[in-house]
Amino acid sequence: MTTPALLSAVLRRPFQFVRCVSTMAKAHIKNVIENGEIIRSENDHRLYRGLELNNGMKVMLVSDKDTDKSAAGMDIHVGSLKDPVEVPGLAHFCEHMLFLGTKKYPEENAYSKYLTENGGSSNAFTSLEHTNYYFDVSPEGLGGALDRFAQFFLCPLFTSEATDRELNAVHSENDRNLQSDAWRIFQLERSQSKPDHDFCKFGTGNKDTLSTIPKSKGIDVRDELLKFHDKYYSSNMMGLSVVGKESLDELTEMVVPLFCGVENKNTAVPEWPIPPYGPQHKKKTTKVVPVKDYRELTGSWCIPDLHPYYKANPGHYLGHLLGHEGPGSLLSELKARGWVNTLCGGQKNGAKGFAFFTVNVDLTEEGQEHVEDIITLTYEYINMLKKEGPQEWVFQECMDLSTMQFRFKDKEKPRNYVCHLSNMLNEFPIEEVLSAPYLFNEFRPDVINMILDLLTPENIRVQVVSKKFEGKTDKTEEWYGTQYRVDDIPDEILEVWRSCGVHENLRLPDRNEFIPTNFDLVPREAENPPLPEIIRDTPLSRLWFKQDDKFLKPKACISFDILSPYAYIDPLHANMNVMFVELFKDALNEYAYAAEIAGLGYSLSSSLYGISFEVKGYSDKLEILLKRILERLTAFTISPQRFDIIKEAYERGLKNFRAEQPHQHAVYYTTVIMSEVVWTKDELLSALEDVTAEKLQAFIPQLLSLLYVEGLIYGNVTKQKAAEIVTMLEDILKENCKTKPLVPSLHRRHREVQLPDGCYYMHKEKNDVHNSSSIEMFYQCGLQNTERNVLLELTCQAISEQCFNILRTQEQLGYIVFSGVRRAKGVQGLRVIVQSSRDPAYVEGRVEAFLQKMMGELQDMSEEDFQKHVSAMATKRMEKAKRLVVQNAKYWSEILCQQYNFDRDNVEVEFLRTLKKEDLCKFYRENIAADAPRRHKLSVHIVSVAEQNGSAAESAGPDKDTPDDLAPAPPMPEPIVVTDIPDFKRSLPLYPLARPYIDLTKARSKL
Repeated sequence: MTTPALLSAVLRRPFQFVRCVSTMAKAHIKNVIENGEIIRSENDHRLYRGLELNNGMKVMLVSDKDTDKSAAGMDIHVGSLKDPVEVPGLAHFCEHMLFLGTKKYPEENAYSKYLTENGGSSNAFTSLEHTNYYFDVSPEGLGGALDRFAQFFLCPLFTSEATDRELNAVHSENDRNLQSDAWRIFQLERSQSKPDHDFCKFGTGNKDTLSTIPKSKGIDVRDELLKFHDKYYSSNMMGLSVVGKESLDELTEMVVPLFCGVENKNTAVPEWPIPPYGPQHKKKTTKVVPVKDYRELTGSWCIPDLHPYYKANPGHYLGHLLGHEGPGSLLSELKARGWVNTLCGGQKNGAKGFAFFTVNVDLTEEGQEHVEDIITLTYEYINMLKKEGPQEWVFQECMDLSTMQFRFKDKEKPRNYVCHLSNMLNEFPIEEVLSAPYLFNEFRPDVINMILDLLTPENIRVQVVSKKFEGKTDKTEEWYGTQYRVDDIPDEILEVWRSCGVHENLRLPDRNEFIPTNFDLVPREAENPPLPEIIRDTPLSRLWFKQDDKFLKPKACISFDILSPYAYIDPLHANMNVMFVELFKDALNEYAYAAEIAGLGYSLSSSLYGISFEVKGYSDKLEILLKRILERLTAFTISPQRFDIIKEAYERGLKNFRAEQPHQHAVYYTTVIMSEVVWTKDELLSALEDVTAEKLQAFIPQLLSLLYVEGLIYGNVTKQKAAEIVTMLEDILKENCKTKPLVPSLHRRHREVQLPDGCYYMHKEKNDVHNSSSIEMFYQCGLQNTERNVLLELTCQAISEQCFNILRTQEQLGYIVFSGVRRAKGVQGLRVIVQSSRDPAYVEGRVEAFLQKMMGELQDMSEEDFQKHVSAMATKRMEKAKRLVVQNAKYWSEILCQQYNFDRDNVEVEFLRTLKKEDLCKFYRENIAADAPRRHKLSVHIVSVAEQNGSAAESAGPDKDTPDDLAPAPPMPEPIVVTDIPDFKRSLPLYPLARPYIDLTKARSKL
């Protein structure tokens, strides 16, 4: 690893060190930073080259001969803060528009179509000061993708027609966010800043800001887009990263000619040295009414931009302490008083020139009556930190943990990696782009104290979010309609905070006992099969095992699915199962937090069958964590105080479902209708009042009395150790809970409703929160097996890009348009989801017209295009897991669904390559087409009845922005409307469970 001393001596070298690159490419390169000069993890075997082009663009090339996807990302160091005052949302609108045609590739979907045909995908985002575009593609398709990508920054069209149409997508995206509390709160924080500060702007944009208002002022928005692109899309503000199989020289030869022509307008990177809040905005409490029923308190202070101190990372140091969750922490004391459940503290980025430090807690019902007391305790903790002074051992522990994380850093998916790298190119020297977010080695007590000195009562801004403020506000935020009021903090309260001293229960955290010390790989098994195998099978448990031979890092995953017949008998038992898990996690948090920050994590969740339990991370102390969690789980005693708090939070969570996005409602009701057994939110709420602490305490031993456990241990573990771990699990259960094995006849799994041939069912629900409506159309295609799996996925591959292009880009039905596979309990089908301001009946007609059109497209598809889709799907399916936890998740999903096809990707891709175009057309004709004999259709409509901003939500039919030449929807029979869901399910048969791919009897016989 490159040392800091060596790093400080690194000089940028002229391009003469690169030998095999054409003279033309060399002529456009100013500086090169070669592989050895770039600080990278010792486990990272990729090759890197950093370039600075003559036009000022920074480029990071990554040669990875093992990658199964190539990718590229471009980050422009400008975002919504630089929107023109007269056109809020312009930067975001510009991001949308770059996808819709360039001079070289004028077709609006040329870029997305090429990526789809080459197994790729793309995305983009606009933040306060960055706009980031990224894609992945098959390695063979990188050159063509880069050519199309480069045109975004050279010659976008911004056609009038596309501009007018894409405005609807931006407006729809904003509509989706109008009832999102996260968006509402963020915009409220911005709207309360100085009116003349860029932070005050509205960044998303809508029809008013991007069309109606500018037109009324004589402003041509297309002209503004061109001006914005011309000014800020300057090569000196761009960071480009590319990952490919090619050598560094080959990547250089590919990239430089495409991007050297981007113009350098010498635009200065924007800075905001003046903070967005002045004295008039401080010592205030803002009281906010949320959409969902939740309660939250945030204390916020303006601080300088800490980026110049990244090698000292003072924000991380203070966030580690104020956000700590162990004994003696601020959270520990607040929870002991019953005022909060969670706490987050630390640096919050603003933009270049300013930042914030925040402490955020959720509030219990009692806690919302103690806002000032919570802040008093916060100041008592800050005072303790000032009294103790910056501690080098705490800094060293933070530094060691972060260095360890960097040392054993996993690979990311290429498209995520390039997105991150391109952003980092605009933040750090090229030599440190990989390491700067992780490595810091300068202990700076002066900077730590400087931040602490700013966290004063004179600088605080307090925000409290609660439904209790309904009817007690006097202000409405302009863009989202958020109701709020602002009060001065009384002088007597400020004086309490100034003079509160140090609380005796608050202290620095203990040294972390979970930090790994042994990073050795365990001895290799003499026989290590390529896929998980059963190594233990008893009446109480079955264990699958696979020693890692791919990632070769000191990490492991241990997963258990604990099946109990008492977990989901009725809504009451389902509630108690959830409550048990949530209370246990709440009680364990203080202990497990140290393990979490040391790279050992655990997850515990209730399920339809019992409890899912997993521990993962560095293998050194993973068994210790597992054992202690199991011992506490099996001897758990409920705290009556925490019971009331967790129950109330769980109840609010159930009620808050009504405020979820309409498309989430559509997905939920599809699940309710198609599942053999699932308790609805209303049924759970109705039964919750019967859950008491006494009943729950009695339920826990009952739940754990009869069990069957299926597990997977994968990673840096020996077979012998894996067997010992599951023996330990059984011994703890038997000793503490007297657990007995569940008889095989009770190893039940729920099944899926089987829709009859030729059916068309419809179910409608109302949504009174969001402007938008939504629809999910589900075409059930039968039980999973290799043939149906592949044909259904190939269908989705062939239609997905067209679905997005036609229904979203051309017809502008809504921001959310999705088509893909739905799988549940071994049954699968095609799903199409659209969230739209238009009536679901109209949207359904447009989806049916699209599906009818695709029947013709598939039949007329050339053999070349068919093979492109086959190759694209194979590329996607054969993309290897980049991290051990991802590979573990793939294995574990096969165990949870009890199909055990651990080599599914290879098996199904092999079958995929045998298919002919007629096989695909036949599948579509029989299952999807309007007259398909085996069509099984369920359509769920979520209809908006919300009234917002004084007017009812849009409904029915096309509007002036809809194309005039729409294909007519095919004639459809009248649907059978499902009004009584239980009765509907009782009237239909159930599919059997999908058969396991492997012979379990043979698998067990090897023991």
